[in-house]
Amino acid sequence: MNMVMKNKSIDFLLERFLENDANEAIVYNELPYSYAWLYERITYFNKYLVENMIPPGSVVAIKGDFTPNSIALFFGLVVNNCIIVPLTIEKKNEEKLLNISGAQFLFSIDINDEFNRTDLASVPANDFYKQINGACNPGLVLFSSGTSGEPKCAVHDFSRLLKKFQEKKKALRTLNFLLFDHWGGLNTMLHILSNNGTVISTKDRTPRNVSRLIEKHKIELLPASPTFLNLLLLSEAYTDFDLSSLRIISYGTEPMLPSTLERLKIVFPGVKLLQTYGLIELGVLNSKSENDESLWVKLGGGGYQLRVVDGLLEIKAESAMLGYLNAPSPFTSDGWFKTGDAVEVQGEYFRILGRKSELINVGGEKVYPAEIENVIHEIANVAEVTVYGEKSPIMGMIVVAKIRLSQEEEKKAFIQRVKSFCRARLENYKIPVKIVIDAEVQYSDRLKKKRV
Repeated sequence: MNMVMKNKSIDFLLERFLENDANEAIVYNELPYSYAWLYERITYFNKYLVENMIPPGSVVAIKGDFTPNSIALFFGLVVNNCIIVPLTIEKKNEEKLLNISGAQFLFSIDINDEFNRTDLASVPANDFYKQINGACNPGLVLFSSGTSGEPKCAVHDFSRLLKKFQEKKKALRTLNFLLFDHWGGLNTMLHILSNNGTVISTKDRTPRNVSRLIEKHKIELLPASPTFLNLLLLSEAYTDFDLSSLRIISYGTEPMLPSTLERLKIVFPGVKLLQTYGLIELGVLNSKSENDESLWVKLGGGGYQLRVVDGLLEIKAESAMLGYLNAPSPFTSDGWFKTGDAVEVQGEYFRILGRKSELINVGGEKVYPAEIENVIHEIANVAEVTVYGEKSPIMGMIVVAKIRLSQEEEKKAFIQRVKSFCRARLENYKIPVKIVIDAEVQYSDRLKKKRV
């Protein structure tokens, strides 16, 4: 094959696809797709965009998952210097997100990898899009989860995010676990394909199916949320399959409980456990855990500077977004992004305590939910726990713990057992005043804890 597509942002990627054309790029629905197939399909979509009058600079949404056509279309849009808005198949507020982003076209790609196009009525006009188009670069639009209000719409000059993938690194056979609209998921895809590894993707992200895929496809890297890893441990699905191919489990998107990390180390003694840290506004930072059993992590790498102001992490990044479409700028006057994450610092290492917005103020004392959740998680018969604050006329706030049990248990006796356990391990102001037993799962369809 001759190289016919040219784009300064991803020429290096297209060249690597051609150089490794016989290798396996994607596995989906148990079927392999080579790098030759991927290149040819990117060529097809590039031609499709031209023939259907979708010009460079168009704002194009892709509603899908990491199916072969979704991946190929994504790269085809990059080649064409479009502004890409990735959405998931299950996105509940799709119309709102399309309106906020100003998407002009919507490609919907189902789980059978079949696609259709809808032309939208939007006429996007904002300074960020003009800046991207003026530079003849591709763009990327990412949304926050919106769990604490209106989802924020971050706009990137995508060429900045793509630079980090030019450096060749070792690629492992990897499950693309995080979702298509999540920068962690896109970062995984780009890392693996830029290094000619194999992306194994699936629509079924249950612990049992993930365990089955690891065994069948000899997956070496599992990037996942702490919530999913806790569900994997609870399910014990790993006992029914051979997971010896696993070399690394990486975790991020939310705080990891030390108790969960400890259990992971016991169940997967030969697997490296790596904490990651990334934001839709900045990309994914390089990270190095102090050790497999530690939540202290070294962050940064080329293009990132870090500082702590009033206990909160701030980051300056070459790959930073241009700004939000629907929210005030989160940058300081000198260009530092205010993450809102409370941290502790120990030499070169950071420990993420949680979001400032989740802080519970009990009579002037600061309480971070993760600390209490970790203690309660050590109690027998606790499947999930979410700790949050509730207003109190006396203390300002009180600590509330919502718990899902693994098995039915007499409510009053269990609550007494929880309070007794907490009294032995926590200061008085951290002990939950109110304990709610609730059978509803505490995670979203993104397999991430739903915060109250």
